[in-house]
Amino acid sequence: MRVILAEDSTLLREGLVRLLVEEGHEVLAAFGDAETLVAEVEARRPDVVVADIRMPPTHTDEGLRAAVEIRERLPETGVLVLSQYVERSYAARLLAAGAERVGYLLKDRVAQVEEFLDALERIHAGGAAIDPQVVHQLVVRSTHADPLARLTPREREVLEVLAQGYTNAAIARQLHLSLSAVEKYLNAVFDKLELHRADGYSRRILAVLRYLEA
Repeated sequence: MRVILAEDSTLLREGLVRLLVEEGHEVLAAFGDAETLVAEVEARRPDVVVADIRMPPTHTDEGLRAAVEIRERLPETGVLVLSQYVERSYAARLLAAGAERVGYLLKDRVAQVEEFLDALERIHAGGAAIDPQVVHQLVVRSTHADPLARLTPREREVLEVLAQGYTNAAIARQLHLSLSAVEKYLNAVFDKLELHRADGYSRRILAVLRYLEA
């Protein structure tokens, strides 16, 4: 996998570079600001970009804005953003274009090496990787608004794991359910969110975006 890193913490940046190289990946560039990120990605065409949301000079949303621009210009490039805290509006902006080749992880999750590497692989393969804490807070905040309030606790639990980018089989393993039970719960979620089958649309992605918007 070919990766570009943008992270202003030198310690974390160098640690990620070393980890990725040791795992056999190629780090094309690693720097501490977002100013040149889009240009570097367009020039080098990495498989995945890893970027901190808050970077110099203002430490607000430079990394996020660059990530959104990369998704718009180069949709075939995977984007994984890192954040110190759960930022609901940031997650919504990042996922506005869909939930393919995209990830949002809290920095604490990066310390879980296997989970971080698994997230990169899922993004590279065309999927999504959303931090469980991010998903949980988004779902909890949204349960007071229709139609999400219609979901049962188990349906919300299945939706949380779905929003992390997992397949039905992986959801079944994580929640100790049968595959048929997962399919049943997801169909109930889709029905309650009024997401009907239609050519050209993924109900899985629409379900995630629906509660982000709620």
